[in-house]
Amino acid sequence: MSERTSPAIVVIGSGFAGLGMAIRLRQQGFHDFVVLEKSEALGGTWHDNTYPGCACDVPSHMYSYSFELNPGWSRMFAPQPEIRAYMEATADKYRVRDHIRFGASVDSMEWDDAGGRWNVTLADGDVLRPKAIVTGVGALHIPSFPDLPGMERFQGASFHSAEWDHDVDLTGRRVAVVGTGASAIQFVPQVAKKASKVVLFQRTAPWIQPKPDRPIPAPVRTLFDKVPGAARAFRAGIYWALEARAVSFAVSPSLAGPMKKLAMSHLNKQVADPELRAKLTPDYTIGCKRVLLSNDYYPALTRDNVELDTSGVAEVREHSIVTRDGVEHEVDVIVYGTGFKVTDALTEMRVTGRDGVKIQEVWAEGIEAHHGTTVERMPNFFMLLGPNTGLGHNSVVFMIEVQIAHVLSCLRLLQERGMDTIEPRPGAVRSFNDRMHRRLRRAVWNEGGCQSWYLDEHGVNRTLWPGFTFEFWASSRKAKEDEYLLGR
Repeated sequence: MSERTSPAIVVIGSGFAGLGMAIRLRQQGFHDFVVLEKSEALGGTWHDNTYPGCACDVPSHMYSYSFELNPGWSRMFAPQPEIRAYMEATADKYRVRDHIRFGASVDSMEWDDAGGRWNVTLADGDVLRPKAIVTGVGALHIPSFPDLPGMERFQGASFHSAEWDHDVDLTGRRVAVVGTGASAIQFVPQVAKKASKVVLFQRTAPWIQPKPDRPIPAPVRTLFDKVPGAARAFRAGIYWALEARAVSFAVSPSLAGPMKKLAMSHLNKQVADPELRAKLTPDYTIGCKRVLLSNDYYPALTRDNVELDTSGVAEVREHSIVTRDGVEHEVDVIVYGTGFKVTDALTEMRVTGRDGVKIQEVWAEGIEAHHGTTVERMPNFFMLLGPNTGLGHNSVVFMIEVQIAHVLSCLRLLQERGMDTIEPRPGAVRSFNDRMHRRLRRAVWNEGGCQSWYLDEHGVNRTLWPGFTFEFWASSRKAKEDEYLLGR
């Protein structure tokens, strides 16, 4: 594709990040862009994840764009089809669907020093030559499978929860579930209603709090729709309630007492059997791993057809799973609810920047970015949901919108200064990340040697923002010119 016909900006992904970027680009007068989506439909993780019970664990009025409030959410925590419908309707309303190129998987991105453009090579061999790239692929799109001996020998159906096989009827089947993360606590109660038996293999018990989910009555939805400011005021109330949850994260783990008390009370009320309750009691500081919300997970584990196994998986055989204590569980189906390759989603990117440097070389000491958005020696390259922009307490859509504002401010700097390229100064990147990681080392995620998917192989948190989201908004919504290198 020639430079004359190639779009000036390439946005990668059409989840909340990519879709929000596309909308804001149009609103700011940038119309020469394309959104590359590897799937055949928009939605990102909300298109990919269709497992039974799939829903958001952040209240829907907060897990949505601030510029496109939805007064019609049916529940406090909307299910996956409703979130997908919201994203589809938003894309249509803001007329960005025509900018999306579906079935366009990006193979590599390489900066052309001489031409001052990126070469974006697609899986089908097509090459785009944009001036700038905004990647919004996020971290929750590469399923992570456990390394269990004999997995390939299993003769029954097996799949990851993020790639749910709806052709497999679980009615009356013996189902093994490996993993007890955010997805598993949603689909296990649904599977338990159909399967003749469910064996849940738990490595680490999660902290679970009650989910304040309920239908939103029609009169309340009408109020949000007809009364100016009502929906926004409700959203603001949710925002500050969620921010309060970060006190033990952002200030001190010693302040986590109320959160732990709520979770333990929830467990004690829903599980009467002391032996089962002991297996479900976490042995680490609350907040160290993601705090989950559920009202039906614990009750599902008390059903007669559900067994919780904590002895650890030793191997998988043709028709069974054998645990480390020698017990063999015969099963027909295995569902892996084992999360995603979070840091790998970034480190495996095929990106080559200025002077031929690969992004893996820039990240030799660990993945990092300036305000989670820009990377040194990568001109006109922007990341949404980049390193240390994830959250354990509030809506990541809020973080996305802050990053989008940062990207737009960088593009405006180029326009106002008549420049062609922008990249962060190495010193600015170092200063920002040093401050952030000093704070992270004192935070709950490193408490007591806690291990989680938040940490990389060196035990460094490359995933989460260490403080309140309003701190990220205050520091990161606008690019500071003295922290960037502008060039022609």
